[in-house]
Amino acid sequence: MGKRRFSAVVTKGEVAYVSYCPELGVASQGKTRTGALANLKEAVGLYLEEAEGSKVIRKSGPSVSTFYA
Repeated sequence: MGKRRFSAVVTKGEVAYVSYCPELGVASQGKTRTGALANLKEAVGLYLEEAEGSKVIRKSGPSVSTFYA
């Protein structure tokens, strides 16, 4: 599977940072901005792993590479 870049939007909530990947509609959170991005990368990886076997993404589809914030 080749690599693909995804964007990330990170906002500071009252208790934690919230991270969101608009291309996939996947969100996560963390105590710090860095933690929120790391958790989002993991969530996107899990999403893509699950979607790989479905009709959502072909087997030659994307994988997690770089996030922009």
